[in-house]
Amino acid sequence: MIAQAEQLLQRGSSVTSSLLPAIFNIFSQWRLTGAQQMTLLGLSNEKTLYNWKNQPEKAKLTRDLLERASYILGIYKSLQILLPDQALADQWLATPNDNPLFNGTAPLDRLLAGQVVDLAAVRNFLDAERSGW
Repeated sequence: MIAQAEQLLQRGSSVTSSLLPAIFNIFSQWRLTGAQQMTLLGLSNEKTLYNWKNQPEKAKLTRDLLERASYILGIYKSLQILLPDQALADQWLATPNDNPLFNGTAPLDRLLAGQVVDLAAVRNFLDAERSGW
């Protein structure tokens, strides 16, 4: 994974020009607000978010962004596999869940805690569901 991340970092804008539009497409399907998108991407500046949307090739590719994007893509993929109905897959994030990981709140609430570890926890949960654990 480290070697792959290094290769992606070296490719720079060629990666972000396709990665960020894919992420923003997912955010649109999930109906996330700008503030929610900023949280998931680890951004503190709204202007950066809109610059990334308008000119993704100019975004600075960092390890943090790659890690967050990887988790977001993995969450999306797992939801598509577990819930092949697009509407159900997109709705899952906003639906309260009684699993102890979510403690009766929606998985999106866990994601919006803002830490990379929260993205990892949700992805690991979905990966475990896919494998039948």
